[in-house]
Amino acid sequence: MQIRTPVTEITVAAPRERVLLALLLLREGQLVPVQQVIAALWDTNPPPTARAQVHSCVSRLRQVLRKAGLPEDLVVTEPAGYRIKVGPEDLDAALFAARVERGRAAAADGDLAGGRDDLRAALALWRGRPLTDVDSDMVRAAAAHLEEQWTAAMALCLDLELQLDLAEEILAEVADLVERFPHHEQFRGHLMTALARTGRRADALAVFRRGRALLAEELGIEPGADLVELHRRILNGDAELLLPQAPRTLGRRAARCLPRDVADFAGRAELVRRLVDALRDERPEIIAIDGMPGTGKTTLAVRVAHAASERYPDGQLYLDLRGHSERAPLDPGEALGALLRQLGVPAERVPPGLDDRAVLWRTELADRQVLVLLDNAFDTAQVLPMLPGTAHTGVVITSRRRLGGLDGAQTVSLDVLPIDDAVELLRRTVGERAYADPACTVEVAELCGRLPLAVRLAGARLQHRPSWTVADLAARLRIANRRLPELAVDGRTVAAAFTLSFQHLAVPLQRLFALLGLHPSGDFEPAAAAALAGLPVPETEALLEDLVDVHLVEAPAAGRYRLHDLLRDYAAQLAHGDTDAVGRLLDHYLYSVVAATKFMELSDARSLLRLDSPPPTALEFDAPTDARRWLERELPNVLSVARLAAEAGRHRHTCMLTRAVSPFLFGFGFSERQLDLYERAIEAAVALPDAELEAESRNYLAAVYFRMGRLTDALATLQAVIRIAERENLPRLVGTALTNLAMLHSRLGQYSEAIASAEAAAEVRLDSVPPSLQFKLESTIGLVHTQAGNYAQALAANRRGLEVARRIGSLRTVAIMMGELGLVHLHMGHLTVATALLRRALALKRDSVNQYGAAETLSKLGTAYRLHGRIADAITCQRAARDQMERVADVSGQCLTANDLALTLRAAGREDEAAWLSKEAYAKASRIGDRYEQARALAGLGRMDEAVALFTSLGARDLSALTR
Repeated sequence: MQIRTPVTEITVAAPRERVLLALLLLREGQLVPVQQVIAALWDTNPPPTARAQVHSCVSRLRQVLRKAGLPEDLVVTEPAGYRIKVGPEDLDAALFAARVERGRAAAADGDLAGGRDDLRAALALWRGRPLTDVDSDMVRAAAAHLEEQWTAAMALCLDLELQLDLAEEILAEVADLVERFPHHEQFRGHLMTALARTGRRADALAVFRRGRALLAEELGIEPGADLVELHRRILNGDAELLLPQAPRTLGRRAARCLPRDVADFAGRAELVRRLVDALRDERPEIIAIDGMPGTGKTTLAVRVAHAASERYPDGQLYLDLRGHSERAPLDPGEALGALLRQLGVPAERVPPGLDDRAVLWRTELADRQVLVLLDNAFDTAQVLPMLPGTAHTGVVITSRRRLGGLDGAQTVSLDVLPIDDAVELLRRTVGERAYADPACTVEVAELCGRLPLAVRLAGARLQHRPSWTVADLAARLRIANRRLPELAVDGRTVAAAFTLSFQHLAVPLQRLFALLGLHPSGDFEPAAAAALAGLPVPETEALLEDLVDVHLVEAPAAGRYRLHDLLRDYAAQLAHGDTDAVGRLLDHYLYSVVAATKFMELSDARSLLRLDSPPPTALEFDAPTDARRWLERELPNVLSVARLAAEAGRHRHTCMLTRAVSPFLFGFGFSERQLDLYERAIEAAVALPDAELEAESRNYLAAVYFRMGRLTDALATLQAVIRIAERENLPRLVGTALTNLAMLHSRLGQYSEAIASAEAAAEVRLDSVPPSLQFKLESTIGLVHTQAGNYAQALAANRRGLEVARRIGSLRTVAIMMGELGLVHLHMGHLTVATALLRRALALKRDSVNQYGAAETLSKLGTAYRLHGRIADAITCQRAARDQMERVADVSGQCLTANDLALTLRAAGREDEAAWLSKEAYAKASRIGDRYEQARALAGLGRMDEAVALFTSLGARDLSALTR
C-alpha cells in the first residue's frame, strides 16, 4: 500500500498500519468503531491488550502520514473509535462510483458516447486488484465488493461500445477479460459478439464451446439462457447480430416477494420516514435493523420496504435467513441460490460454489433496481456474500444480533415502544374495549413491557375472549409467573420467541442469562452478575457484552446492565430458583453494603454481624464519596435483594441486610415505603429464632418510627426491645434501647424521663462499654440538656462525646458532636464560635452521607447568620435545609426547619410567609407530639402565652429559645 502526494511517495510497510489505513479509507471518512478495528486486525482471536495495541497502531500510522507530508490529525480519535478526514474527491473509489453512475445515467438518456466516456474515465482509475497487500478478512471482503463494482462497470461499458460499433477496438481487451474471468458469461458473450461482428464466426462459436466445457468440468452446469441464445444466433448467421443494436434485455418479470404489510401497524412514524427516505435516495443505504425478540423488526422492515418499493421497479426480494428459528440458519450459498431463483435465474444456471453464486448474484443485480429484504440474519458473515456490488440496489437486513461488521450500513437498534405507541397498537388490535377502559389499557401495555409482540398477543388474547374486559386481562398479567403463559395465542408465544434466541447461545451464555433472571428488576453492575454466576468479574462482563450483542440483555449506561421484564420472567423459569446462586447474590450485596456504610457506622458492623471473609465479588471503598455514590445507585437493588432474601426464607440474610443498610437510610432519607424492610427483618428474626437479631431489628424499627414522627409506636417498640434484651441477658442492647428511649423522651419534651433513661443506660453493667454506646449516651445527654436550657451540662456532655467520637475515628460521630457543640454555643450567644463549628459540622456531615444531620446543621447555620444580621444568607441556608429535610422525611426535622425559616422571614418583614410556615410546623408537631417544636410554632404564631406555658411545662429553662 502506497501513499502518494504531490511531493513524495511512501510505502506503508507495517501490516497492521496497512490494515488500519485500508479500513479507514474504505469507510470514506465515517467513524470506525474500535471493535471493528480490532476485528479487522486480529479477525477472530484478539489479544487481551487489543485496545492498547490499536492505540499504538494509530500513533504509528500518524507518524507515517507525517513523513508523507500529510497532517497527523488526518486520523481523528473519537470516543467510540476512529475516522479519517477525507472527502469524496480524495478517494479513487468514491470518484469511480460517481463517474459510473454518471455514465449509467447518460446511457439511460440515450447518450451512449457520453456514457461510454464516463465509464472509461472511471475504469481508468483502477491500477489492479485493490488491497491485495492487506492481510485482513474484513478488508478482503470489502475489496471483493470493490471488484464486483469494477466488473459491473466494465460489463456495462462493453455493452455500450458494442452498440457504438467499436467491436474491433475492444476485441483484444475482451479476450483478456475472458481469460481472467472464465466463468463470467457477460464477458464471454461480449467476446463472441465482437468476434462475430468482425467476421470471425467460427472463433466466436469456439469461445462458446470452450466456455460450455469449462462450466461442465468445473461447476457441473450448462451456460445460461442468454449465452445459449447468443450461440444459436451466431450459429444461424443472424444478420441483426452483425449490426450495432440497443442492448436487449430478455423478458424479466419483476419479482414481488415481500410479505404482507400489517394493517394495524402502530408507532415508529419518524423512524419509518427516515428509513424510507434512505432507501429512496439515489444511492440507497444498507439498513440493518437489530433488537431483542419481539420488538417488531420484521414488521418494521416490511412496512419500510413496501413504502419504498416504487423506487425499485425491477423487483423486491425477501428471504428468511432463519438466524433464530427452529431450523438451522440458512447457509449463505443456499440463500444466494434462493435469491437468484427469485430473480428468475434458472436452477441449471446457478453454480454450486458460494463464491461463484455471489459473482452471479452481483452480476444479475448490476443493471437492475432491486430491493432485497434479508430477514432474521444470524450474523454478519451470513449476509456479507449477499450484499450487492452496485449502488442502486437497496438492502434491508433484520437480526437479533448487532451486525457490527457491515461497513457503511445504517444500523437501527429497536427498543420497546413508547407507551403511547404501545397503547395505540393495543387499541388497534382490541378495538372498542381498549377505548372503554383507558387506565387498564395503559396498564396492560406496561405489563407487556411495551414489547410489540407481547402487546399484539395480549390484544389477540382479548379478541379470543369476547367476555373479558381489559381489566380482566390486566388482573391476570399482574401475577408475574402467569405473564408469559397469558401471552400466547394459537401456538404463538412470547416465550417461544425468546427460546429461539436462547437456544443459539453458547453454554456459558445460556447459564449466565438464566441466572440473571434471579436478580430483582432494575439495572445492575457486572459484579452482581458475577456473584450470581460464581465467575470472575472481567469474565462475566465479557459474557454480558455478548448477551447485549444478541439483545437478551440491555446496557442502559456504561457498566450497567438490565433485562426486559418479560425476559427476566423467562430467565427466572430457566434458573429454577438456583439456591446457591441466590446465596452468592445475597452475600455480594451484604458484604458490599457493609463496606460502603463503614464510613457511617459508629461501630464495626462486620464484627457486630459476625461476618466471615467477603466473597470475591464484594466491593471495597476507599473514600466516603465513592461509597455514597454506590449506595445511591444501588439502593433499589439492596432493598429488592432484602425482599428476595425474605421471600426465599433466608432469614439471617434478611436481618443482616436490613441492619447493614440502615445507617445509609437514616442519614440519606427514609420513606414509609421502606417500612416493610424492618417488619420483614423482625419476622425473619422470630422465624430463626434469634432473640438478639429480633431485639436489634425492633430497635431499628423504633428508630424508623422516630424518624417518621410515629413517636407513640417508637415508644412501644423500644419498651419491647428492653424486655427482650433483659430477658435474654443482652446488656449491650439494653443500654442501646435505653439511650434511644432517652432521645425519644427528649423529642416528646419529657426531659426528666429522658435524663432518667440516660442515667439508666449508663448504669447497665457491661464487661466493656462499646465506644458506640458511650458516644450515644453522651450525645443524647447533651441534646436533652440543650433543649432543657441546661447549657453548661450540655457543653460538658458534648465535649465528652467529641472526645469519644475522635477515639472512634468516624467522620460521622465527629460531625454530630461538632454540630451539637455549635448549637449549644448558638444558644449561649457565642455567635463566632457557633458559626465556625456549624460550618465545619456541615462539611463533615455532607462528607459522611448524613443528609438529616446536614439539613439540621444548615438550618441552624442560617439562624447564626440571622443573628449576625445576614438575613439574605440566612434565608438561602434555611430554604435549602427545609427542602433537604422534606426529602429525608423526618417529621420533627421538618418542624424544626419550618420554625427556623419562619423566624428569619419574620425578621425580613415577610410576615405572611412566616405565618404559613409556623402553622405548618404547629400542625405537624401537634400530630406527632413534638412539644418543643410545637411551642416554637406557637410563639411564631404570636400565641406567646401558650408557648411559654407549654415550654415551662417541659422544664425548659431558656425561654429565649422560643424566638431564637
